[in-house]
Amino acid sequence: MTAKSAAAAARATVYGYPRQGQGRELKKAIEGYWKGRVDADALRATATELRRTNWRQLAEAGIHEVPTGDFSYYDHVLDTSVMVGAIPERHRAAVEADALDGYFAMARGTQDAAPLEMTKWFDTNYHYLVPELGPDSVFTADSTQQVAALGQALALGLTARPVLVGPVTYLLLAKPRPGVAADFDPLTLLDRLLPVYAQVLTDLRTAGAEWVQLDEPALVQDRTPAELNAAARAYRDLGGRTDRPKLLVASYFDRLGDALPVLAKAPVEGLALDFTEAAADNLDALAAVGGLPGKRLVAGVVNGRNIWVNDLEKSLATLGTLLGLADRVDVAASCSLLHVPLDATAERDIEPQILRWLAFARQKTAEIVTLAKGLGGGTDTIAAELAANRADLASRAGSALTHDPAVRARTAAVTATDGRRSQPYPERAAAQRAHLRLPLLPTTTIGSFPQTTELRTARADLRAGRIDSAGYEERIRAEIGEVISFQEKTGLDVLVHGEAERNDMVQYFAEQLTGYLATQHGWVQSYGTRYVRPPILAGDISRPEAMTVRWTTYAQSLTAKPVKGMLTGPVTMLAWSFVRDDQPLADTARQVALALRDEVNDLEAAGTSVIQVDEPALRETLPLRACDHPEYLAWATEAFRLTTAGVRPDTQIHTHMCYAEFGDIVQAIDDLDADVISLEAARSHMQVARELAGHGYPREAGPGVYDIHSPRVPGADEAAALLRRGLEAIPAERLWVNPDCGLKTRAWPETRASLENLVTAARTVRTELSAS
Repeated sequence: MTAKSAAAAARATVYGYPRQGQGRELKKAIEGYWKGRVDADALRATATELRRTNWRQLAEAGIHEVPTGDFSYYDHVLDTSVMVGAIPERHRAAVEADALDGYFAMARGTQDAAPLEMTKWFDTNYHYLVPELGPDSVFTADSTQQVAALGQALALGLTARPVLVGPVTYLLLAKPRPGVAADFDPLTLLDRLLPVYAQVLTDLRTAGAEWVQLDEPALVQDRTPAELNAAARAYRDLGGRTDRPKLLVASYFDRLGDALPVLAKAPVEGLALDFTEAAADNLDALAAVGGLPGKRLVAGVVNGRNIWVNDLEKSLATLGTLLGLADRVDVAASCSLLHVPLDATAERDIEPQILRWLAFARQKTAEIVTLAKGLGGGTDTIAAELAANRADLASRAGSALTHDPAVRARTAAVTATDGRRSQPYPERAAAQRAHLRLPLLPTTTIGSFPQTTELRTARADLRAGRIDSAGYEERIRAEIGEVISFQEKTGLDVLVHGEAERNDMVQYFAEQLTGYLATQHGWVQSYGTRYVRPPILAGDISRPEAMTVRWTTYAQSLTAKPVKGMLTGPVTMLAWSFVRDDQPLADTARQVALALRDEVNDLEAAGTSVIQVDEPALRETLPLRACDHPEYLAWATEAFRLTTAGVRPDTQIHTHMCYAEFGDIVQAIDDLDADVISLEAARSHMQVARELAGHGYPREAGPGVYDIHSPRVPGADEAAALLRRGLEAIPAERLWVNPDCGLKTRAWPETRASLENLVTAARTVRTELSAS
C-alpha cells in the first residue's frame, strides 16, 4: 500500500474507556451490592448499560472500532486471572460457589482468606491485583466474560476489537504465591499458558472477532534476552495458529526498545505503539527495522494519561512520518483512556478559556477522530479544528497563570544546603527519643480515619449553602475530638487528627495552592471502587497561607500525646495530579517542595513535634527504563529533603509509602533522610522489612501489620506474627507498629477492632521482648 492509500485508509480507535459512568454509577452499584442493597442481576444490568453507553458515545464521536474487554467490575488483570483459571486455592471454593462473590473475595479478601496483593500498574496511579502462581499452577480457559462483551457490542451493530492483557505481560506481572520459593519465575509457565490464550482467541474468533488486541506494556521496560526470547516464542506460537482472529500487539507508556524488532518480525497482523511518551525513539526504531510492511500500525499520538489538549499539527506531522512505514496507519490515544476523567464539559467552575486547554476522554476521542480525518483527507478537511487548536495552545502558553516571577526567583535561589538537615541521623534520633519519650515498638496510624457519611454530607451541605462555615467547622471539631479520644482510649502512642476536613490527600492541598485547578467531576479510577479527582497542575506553585496548622494545633490541644502533622509530599503532589507538560518535572517538583517547606516550618513553630510527609508515589513515578532512573531519583529525593530539611533536630520527620515494589528504590528511600518511614507490608508478608534490612537501612521503619484495603479485621495474633517477622529484619528499637495505609476508606467498626488488635499485638510483643 502506498503512503497515500495508507492515509486514506486511516481509522480512529481507542484501547479502553473510563468504566465508572458520568455519575460513577458503577461504583455505586458495586458498593450497593457489597452492602446487600443491590442484587447481582441489578449490578450486571448497570454494567451492561454502562458498556452500551460507552460504545455508543465512541461510535457517535466517529470511532471506527470500539474496544471490548476493557470494562471491569474491579480490575482487568484480575479479570485475566479469571480468564486463564489462575484462582488462588484459598479462594477456589468461593469462586466455584458464586463466581461474582468469589471474584470480589479475591479482590477484597474475606475474614478467612486474604486478598491478592495489590500494586501499581507500571508508573500510573491505577492499582492491579497481582497474579499468584507457582510451579504447579494449572491454567484453564474461561472466555465467558470476553465473549459476552464482544457479543453485546456486535449486537449493537458496532465494529469491535477485544482487548486482553498479553500472556508475556501477565506472567511478568505475576509473583510466586505464598509458600513458593521467592526465586520462582512465573515466566517459566509460558508454554503452559499459551494454549489457554490460543483457546480464548479461538472462542473470540468464533464469536465474531476480526481483530483481538493483546496488550504487552511490560515490554517497554528493560528486558533480558531470555524475556525477549519468551516474547518471540509467544507470538510465534499464537501468530502461527490458523484458528484465530488477526492480532494487534500493543505497547504503551514508553519506548519499545529491543522488543520492537522482536514484535515486528512476529507473525502478527499489527502493532500499536506510543508516540507521545517516546515518540522519537519509537519512530527511529520503527524506521531501523524497515517499518511494518504488510501490517497495521496503530499510532498512539494523543496522550492518554494527561488532560492537555493535543497539538494537532505536531501529531499530524508524526502521523505523516509514519505513512509508508506500514500497510495501514490508524490513529489512537497512547494508552487506554481509563487514566483520564470522562468529560471536561461537565466542569462548571473552571474559567471557559482555561477549560479549552483541557481534554478528558470524550475530548480526546474527538481529537483522535479529527486526526484520522486530517490524515485521510488532508489538512483542508480539518482547517477549522486546526485554527481553534492553535488559538487554545497560544492562550495557554501566554497565560499569567503559567508564569509567576516571584516563584521562579525563589526556586532559582535554592542551594544544596537548603536540602540538608542540620545534624546527622544518629544525633537527631537521640534528640527525638529524649523529646518524645516513646515506648519500644511505638504505635501509630498513617493519618486518615474513616470518612463517614456524616462528614461527606457536611461537606456537600457546605458547598450547597445548606450550612455555613461555622456549622461545618463545628462538625469538624467534633470529629477530631472523637478521633483523638478513640486513639487515647485504644492506647496508640503517636496520634493523628484524622483528616476529617480533607476531601483527598492531594486535592485538599491543591485547592489551597496557587497554580492548581480543581475539578468537580474529574473522577479517575485508582482501584476497585476507589475513585479520585486528580487536580490539574496548570501554573507556578506557591502557598498563600498555612493549610494544616489550625486543625493540627487544635488536635494537639486535646491530648498530651504527640499528634502528627500530615502533609502530602512533592512527588506525590505531582504524580497524583495532571501535571503541566510545558516545563521539566524537576522544576515543578521544586516549586511544590518550597511551598510545602513553608507549611512544615509553620507546623513546627506551632508546636508540632512529629511531621509526616507522605510520598506513596515515589516508586510509582520511577521511569520504566533503568537508564532514566538516576535523573528522576536525584530530583525526587532532593524535593523531599527541600520540603523537610528546615526543622530542628528534635522534630521527627516521617514519610509513608504504600503498594509499590519498594525493593527497586531502597537507596532512594535512604536518600530521603526521613527519621521514620511507614510502608505497606501486610499483603506482601513483610517483604519490605527484609529489603530494608538487606540494604542496611539505618533509620526507623514501620512495615504495616494491618491491610486496610480489605474489610477483614486482622486478629491480634495475626498482627503479632507479622511484628515478629518484622523483628527478624529490623531491631526492636527501630521498629514501629502501624497499618499499611490511611483508614479513610474503611468503616468505623472494622477500624476500631483492627486498631485495638494492633495495639494488643504491640503490647504482647513488647512483653515478649522484655522477658527475653
